Amino acid sequence: MAFWNEPSVEPKRKFRWLLGIGKADALPAWIIKKVTKPTFTISEVKHSYINHSFYYPGRVEYNEIEFTLVDPLEPDAAKNLLQIITDAGYTLPESDLLAQQTITKDLAVSSLDHVYIKQIDHDGGVIEQWELWNAWVKEVNFGDLDYESDDINEITVKMRYDYAQKTT
Repeated sequence: MAFWNEPSVEPKRKFRWLLGIGKADALPAWIIKKVTKPTFTISEVKHSYINHSFYYPGRVEYNEIEFTLVDPLEPDAAKNLLQIITDAGYTLPESDLLAQQTITKDLAVSSLDHVYIKQIDHDGGVIEQWELWNAWVKEVNFGDLDYESDDINEITVKMRYDYAQKTT
């Protein structure tokens, strides 16, 4: 008998997930419509000997994640993302004193607090969870405007982190 004939076998589904950011009031889960799961790359070291090449595994590097969200009137996601960047230490160069303030990793990480991706089952139970350690916002794209489109305005965010841990 094929295992797909078993009613108790259920694959993980792409549409059952939550992206959580510690400051949930800034970016509530219901406005986030797409997220990439963590990925990593293992570098390689090449050793050449006469006419041959030999390869050895190197360091693990975690790649950025990206998420897309809709920009509702309330909460104003664009405004809240700009506040996250401000909380990370960025200020507009309106005066010499303000221009001396800079973004630091500590402030950038604490501006988000805690970041996780949860895949859930049909009852909302967590079946897989990824914790992103020391995550910070790397890039924000506020989308484009088009007179010929009825689409909802979307914002794309790229996030860098030190490493991801699968906790469930």
